[in-house]
Amino acid sequence: MENEFQEGKEEVIQAWFMDDSEEDQRLPHHREPKQFVSIDRLAELGIISWRLNANDYENDEALKKIREARGYNYMDICDICPEKLPNYEAKIKSFFEEHLHTDEEIRYCVAGSGYFDVRDEKDQWIRIAVKKGGMIVLPAGIYHRFTLDTDNYIKALRLFVGEPVWTPYNRPHDHLPARREYVDAFIKKPTVSQAVEAL
Repeated sequence: MENEFQEGKEEVIQAWFMDDSEEDQRLPHHREPKQFVSIDRLAELGIISWRLNANDYENDEALKKIREARGYNYMDICDICPEKLPNYEAKIKSFFEEHLHTDEEIRYCVAGSGYFDVRDEKDQWIRIAVKKGGMIVLPAGIYHRFTLDTDNYIKALRLFVGEPVWTPYNRPHDHLPARREYVDAFIKKPTVSQAVEAL
């Protein structure tokens, strides 16, 4: 399933290493020179992604297929923008706190755009820009955060296995089983990128 619905994915999902600037979190925060991160590199960190037809997400057979294969039986829609999200400024700040979840975080952008920041095995921030049509799965136990970009709008489907639990565990929570399992599966395991660097 992870290898399906990939055509044109780079048009709706891009990633890069972030700078250390304290400027507005909604800016791109590229390093100079820019250092892009491939979709394959994201997969080495356990991040799964697809490109789907956001113009017809309610009837999209590809989305149905993914939901069935991965057991995503719960789904709702979240509109994040100043006009639609109560306590917008406080919520945006809380989303940007570095945290993990004990379950996957699954988001499908059906309008607008936003940034999902994740830590790599060296604890560097990678910024993942997701636009309309991009669907992303962050594995349980990965440290991450979310922010809008300067357009200040995203409409996303939130999917979940079973009853949704949105509990964020702000860093540090390295003792949680979900974190230990993530570290064992993706951080301690040498990646293809690390193997190439060692040559």
